[in-house]
Amino acid sequence: GRRINDNTRKAVRFLLPTNGAQALVILVAVLLGFALPLAPVQILWVNLVTSVTLALALVFEPGEPGLMQRPPRSPKSQLIGWHDLALVGFSSVMVAAVTFAVFSIERSLGRSLAESQTTAVTTLVLGQLAYLFCCRNLHGSAFTRGMLGSNPMVWRMAGLLIVLQLLFTYVPIMGVWFRVAPIGITAWGLALAAGVLVLAAVELFKLWGAKPQETQG
Repeated sequence: GRRINDNTRKAVRFLLPTNGAQALVILVAVLLGFALPLAPVQILWVNLVTSVTLALALVFEPGEPGLMQRPPRSPKSQLIGWHDLALVGFSSVMVAAVTFAVFSIERSLGRSLAESQTTAVTTLVLGQLAYLFCCRNLHGSAFTRGMLGSNPMVWRMAGLLIVLQLLFTYVPIMGVWFRVAPIGITAWGLALAAGVLVLAAVELFKLWGAKPQETQG
């Protein structure tokens, strides 16, 4: 029961920033009068691939160390508390910020709108992948001893996500359906760097906002 409760919280923690980040990117672009970093059909793609791959991986998370040593959870406690909401809000802002920044950099380098949007979508996807690792541990760092190999499904779904994103970027028919264009190594480097930044920032936020485990039991 505790494992199911934890994994439900992890899934909710993961899914909420996906929509939050997309909404923030569009809102900022509209308010500033910029071209949209994400087309509506591209938002549909992000929601589809992250839900089918990454969110599913959290279902297979094993129980965290010390799971049964925690005091019982209060019947009055909510599934998603204030700490969870703060993490969701911060993660949404971070993923949106790096996505918008990468899109702006691409445009400043003279890339076409299709290329810039493709890089923005890739950044959003890799940002969500980075955030997935942050969601794997509710009470500590995602990179504690034993966490990296405790759920092989995470790595399988991450690999599937990368394959799908490569197809999305380079298969010609996808360009017609989703208004995307092939991107170069520089664009991939920007997207990857953005994902690493999200990972580091969210892990630091978790460390700063950590609270005693007895309230989480």
